[in-house]
Amino acid sequence: MRTSLVVLALAGALALSTAATPALAQARTDLKVGLVLEPPSLDPTAEAAAAVDEVVYANVFEGLTRFASDGSVVPGLAESWEISEDGLTYTFHLHDGVTFHDGTTMDAEDVKFSLDRINAEGSLNAQKALYAAIASVEVVDPLTVKITLGKPDGNLIYNLAWGDAVIVAPETAATNGTNPVGTGPFVFKERRPGDSIELAKNPGYWGTPVALESATFRYIGDPTAALAALQAGDVDVFPNFPAPEMVGVLQGDPRFRVVVGTTQGETILTMNNSRPPLDDVRVREAIAHAIDRQAIIDGAMFGFGVPIGTFWPPTHPDYVDLTALSNYDPEKSKALLAEAGVPNPSLTLRLPPAPYARRGGEIIAEQLRAVGINVEVINVEWAQWLSPEVFRPAPCPGAVGEGDKPPAYDGSCPATFSYDLTIVSHTEPNDIGIFARDDYYFAYRSDTFKKIIADLAVTADPATRSELIKAAQTQIANDFVAGYLFELAKVGVEDARLKGMWENAPTQATDLTAVHWE
Repeated sequence: MRTSLVVLALAGALALSTAATPALAQARTDLKVGLVLEPPSLDPTAEAAAAVDEVVYANVFEGLTRFASDGSVVPGLAESWEISEDGLTYTFHLHDGVTFHDGTTMDAEDVKFSLDRINAEGSLNAQKALYAAIASVEVVDPLTVKITLGKPDGNLIYNLAWGDAVIVAPETAATNGTNPVGTGPFVFKERRPGDSIELAKNPGYWGTPVALESATFRYIGDPTAALAALQAGDVDVFPNFPAPEMVGVLQGDPRFRVVVGTTQGETILTMNNSRPPLDDVRVREAIAHAIDRQAIIDGAMFGFGVPIGTFWPPTHPDYVDLTALSNYDPEKSKALLAEAGVPNPSLTLRLPPAPYARRGGEIIAEQLRAVGINVEVINVEWAQWLSPEVFRPAPCPGAVGEGDKPPAYDGSCPATFSYDLTIVSHTEPNDIGIFARDDYYFAYRSDTFKKIIADLAVTADPATRSELIKAAQTQIANDFVAGYLFELAKVGVEDARLKGMWENAPTQATDLTAVHWE
């Protein structure tokens, strides 16, 4: 009798438990991602802003190759390739059955269109110099493309993994900025300006299907609001949390996981090398010695970041520690300014919206004022920063805009820039070659440096490449082209149940292809 009562009691308890608890919960298939900076458009082939790739790289758009989470380059739309012995011919074999989001087939004609478009007249591609060695692109058959170079380029496979080289269709290329159509595992669904961008799972994806059915990118630049959004569940993950000073609060909360990784982001105080008095290397060196890197890392980044003395990630085996060359020495800074005949120069410092720039800029301004440099801080939005106000060269005399667009620099005159100083983190991988570009906003023109980069492009031997990379780092450090500040850390905060987010950032991306919930 007692046994029967116990069994009945247990059965009743189990029935009650079953009624009160639903069947085993399904894993979530939605994701809310918090980002700081809203992209000016969604076309990575026409915008320099890292915020574009943060949304669309590997999610919406794909290239022939792509970056994996460990920074290696792996096949993308190309399943394989061969390189000729002379290094001038690359033959790519494309995956079969790939379609764009509008249902049209992606084939060799689209690859030719996309690569030809990079170097076409009037191209807005921010990194077209990376593909200047391409002499021709030939369609061998629908699934085979042959790229012929005018000179060997050992970086081509690597460069094709950049977001600037994704494959687009001629039918939709012109509208990708507002309605992106790619081949990726997510399709663009909706953009709410100033608020969010929504992606949905691509049901016809050619590759491995993603686990998520939808992903919403929410833009929250205010650090306090970012913390509140996480705690309230309004976002599930911040790949780059904008409030490092609040990380301690989240580390003690079992609902979250704090992930501190590395990036390719060399954060620098950029100087306009062609604009007096910054065209004098003594003035640039004076600025470098006025900067206390550790004070900036502690004050602006709350200890997250690694000091750098050149433009190369400290995690790379070829990095050269040149921080001593521009050590903090205010007295030397004052002496150099006096020697240059400008003991009290006046300069403007234009700061984009990124928290590291705004917070770090105020600290740097005070450090420069302490050695006699008069600094006017001007906060600008990204659209302004990416215009001729900072990043793009001024239009040549007589230039005329197309339609309602203002005139743009067309290369018919030497590139000129109107800013003095700015702060930005260059998050593109291994991009030291940008210092060799006459039309880049550093306005640095060194035949010695150009020769190093030219030699690097045609060198395959690993030991020789290593020496050239080190020589390039040393040259721009000796020329004090910029104030080299710190390597940007990747401080991510995510729901503890979330899996598959990148720990490190080998490129500027929020790759959701492997993300899933427990």
